[in-house]
Amino acid sequence: MRLAKTRLSEIENLPDNAIDTSDIPELDDEFWENAQQMIPENYLQIEQEILEWFKGQGQDYHTRINTVLRAYMEAHR
Repeated sequence: MRLAKTRLSEIENLPDNAIDTSDIPELDDEFWENAQQMIPENYLQIEQEILEWFKGQGQDYHTRINTVLRAYMEAHR
């Protein structure tokens, strides 16, 4: 995990001109004329303050959020 964080930090600090994008096609006008916004079916927007609080509770915060939502759902059936 430490190596991954180190590598991620290196990548985040790369200047734009050091990134090789030669294998990425240009997005021309035709692309944008046909582009559609796609929102995943299971997309959920959580307020930043709430998300940060859950993240502060530990690494498995996604599971904890699910557990809280499930408990609420079960209580209101």
